[in-house]
Amino acid sequence: MPTALITGCNGQDGSYLAELLLEKGYRVHGLIRRSSTPNTSRIDHLKGQLQLHQGDLSDTNSLVNLLARVNPDEVYNLAAMSDVGVSFAVPEYTADVTGTGTIRLLEAIRTLEIRPRFYQASSSEIFGKSPPPQNELTPFRPRSPYGCAKVFSYYATVNYREAYGIHASNGILFNHESPRRGENFVTQKIARAVARIKRGEQTELLLGNLDARRDWGFAGDFVEAMWLMLQQKRPGDYVVATGISQSVRDFAEMAFTHAGLDWEKYVRVDKRLFRPTEVDYLLGDPTKAQQELGWVPKVTLGGLVKMMVDAAL
Repeated sequence: MPTALITGCNGQDGSYLAELLLEKGYRVHGLIRRSSTPNTSRIDHLKGQLQLHQGDLSDTNSLVNLLARVNPDEVYNLAAMSDVGVSFAVPEYTADVTGTGTIRLLEAIRTLEIRPRFYQASSSEIFGKSPPPQNELTPFRPRSPYGCAKVFSYYATVNYREAYGIHASNGILFNHESPRRGENFVTQKIARAVARIKRGEQTELLLGNLDARRDWGFAGDFVEAMWLMLQQKRPGDYVVATGISQSVRDFAEMAFTHAGLDWEKYVRVDKRLFRPTEVDYLLGDPTKAQQELGWVPKVTLGGLVKMMVDAAL
């Protein structure tokens, strides 16, 4: 029975990955930050099946102690300050957790002389202003503190792979959503607003840049790619995406239409929601993941929108 450690286990991706690994017969350990209020709603249904540990990517000792106790076969580093918009308000914190936190984890693995296979959750935000389609050879041009921190983590993972022989892989995941997405992300903000408007609890939805285009997929599909990367004989870096890009406007229109509503009657643009620097167009080229991992997404954007709106309703 292999053992896996997931940092950020209580997040959207962590919950789907934990389910996948448990189905495959893993012992699953999850690292979560301590909170004075419950923050495990996404994994409460897995109680008794996984072991949770309190710790933080900003605290080296908690990482070293946990890795020494668990001695995992696989480590999935999903923890981060993952809100792109908020990263502009807390850039130093974002750099410390999302960037330096990865170094702390890799260095703990190195100094303990354990040899788990390591997955680093990278992000399409590292491409930023680079024109689409983006693949593994596309230059990084991040447009936010979050994107900058993810670039640091990406290269840290490559460096520890090349310098110390760690089986370490980067998953450059494009936008992946689900009913478990936090409401500060635009897809969930739209889905829940549609439900509230349908119930008469809300009268309008304020959004920022409607023309921003993203390559959206289902988080439950994307975590399978994470697992597949760590099953390869050699580590590598992979773009994980659907290969289809739609605008925020398109997503909103699909969500309102599914609920039988005219989106133009309710959506308003609020300039205050624009970011200091925008990422205009993300479109992933997942050819390498398809050819080397055999990974293909199963849920279409239409299916994803329906899933999220139905859950919100």
